[in-house]
Amino acid sequence: MTALAAAALVVSWGSVASASGAPPRTTHGPCRYTQTPDEPAARRVPLPPDPRHTPRHGTVGMAVRTSQGPLPLRLDRAKAPCTVQSFVYLARHRFYDRTVCHRLTAYPTLKVLQCGDPTSTGEGGPGYKYKDELPVDLPPAPSDPTGVRRLYGRGLLAMANAGPNTNGSQFFVVYGDSALRPNYTVFGTVGAAGLKTLDKIAAGGIEATAQDPAPVDGTPVLRTELLSVRPSCLP
Repeated sequence: MTALAAAALVVSWGSVASASGAPPRTTHGPCRYTQTPDEPAARRVPLPPDPRHTPRHGTVGMAVRTSQGPLPLRLDRAKAPCTVQSFVYLARHRFYDRTVCHRLTAYPTLKVLQCGDPTSTGEGGPGYKYKDELPVDLPPAPSDPTGVRRLYGRGLLAMANAGPNTNGSQFFVVYGDSALRPNYTVFGTVGAAGLKTLDKIAAGGIEATAQDPAPVDGTPVLRTELLSVRPSCLP
C-alpha cells in the first residue's frame, strides 16, 4: 500500500440514505446543503442558509484559538463560496469549539493536521453534506511523475471528505507540501502565526501504538483542542 493510499484524507461517514425511506431535506440555493439522516450531527445544527446570491468575492478572517497556540485562517469566498459559507455558519454556532484535532500525518508526501469532528473519532460531522468546489489552479506535485497528483502547498486549508460531494465539517491544514489528487476543496490559508503552531504540533509527533511504535499517521502527541473558532477582522 502506498503512503498516499494509506493516508487518504477521508472521513468515515458517507451514507446518506434515510432508514425510513423519506428523502433528506435539501436547501434550494446554489449550495444545496443536504441532510444526512443516517449520519446525524455530532452537535445539532440546522441546515445552513443557502441564499440565491451566495457571496463569491472577498475573504473572511477566522480567529482560531487552540490549546497549542493561535491558528488564524483566511477563508477565500472566490475559491469555494459554499464551503466558506458553511464553515462560517458552523463557527457562529460554536460547532467547532472545544473539539480536538484527531489526526496528524507525517508521510514524506502528506503532512497535514485534520480537525473538525466533535467526536474526535474521524466519524463525526454536522448532519449535512454539500457539493465539492475542487481546485483547478494547483500545480502538479513534483514528487508524482504521472502528473495526477497536485501540490497542496504548506499553509493551505482544505476540506476532508468521504468521496465526491460529501463535504461536512472536517477540514485539514497543510504544514508541509503534500501531493494529493485534486479531490479536496481548498477554501483558504493559514496565517504565519498558525504555521508556527502547526510546526510545534508536528514536531511533537504522533502517538505510538502497540501495533506501530513509530507511526506516521494517527493521534497527535500534543493534544490540540480548538478552544474557539470565530470570524474576525483581517489585518
